[in-house]
Amino acid sequence: QVQLRESGGDSVQSGGSLRLSCAISGYTYPTYCMGWYRQVPGREREGVAAIESDGNSRYRDSVRGRFTVSLNDAKNMLYLQMNNLKPDDTATYYCAADLFCQIYYSGGLYPSRYWGQGTQVTVSS
Repeated sequence: QVQLRESGGDSVQSGGSLRLSCAISGYTYPTYCMGWYRQVPGREREGVAAIESDGNSRYRDSVRGRFTVSLNDAKNMLYLQMNNLKPDDTATYYCAADLFCQIYYSGGLYPSRYWGQGTQVTVSS
């Protein structure tokens, strides 16, 4: 059984940095698409970043150049390094995993099969 658990959420000031971690257990498939989403209450969940087993990574436009997604060699820790944080980055962040990236209804290609429970990031101005 695949399980994901996020950590690292915190409250920071605008311009600060955070690194989110996602501990992954039970994932034994030969291919992967792993990534991050975020959601603000009352708004749709949006894809933030994804990384695939073919080496590709992708980001939503608003975070490109500020956020970096990475996966360790053991494929049991997924990270999201977030720099130059802005108040608009405030949300609950979720990690997700899948065998392949899927087309997400609001745009982009992201994982959708396995989910973590979320971690809160708050950025104050």
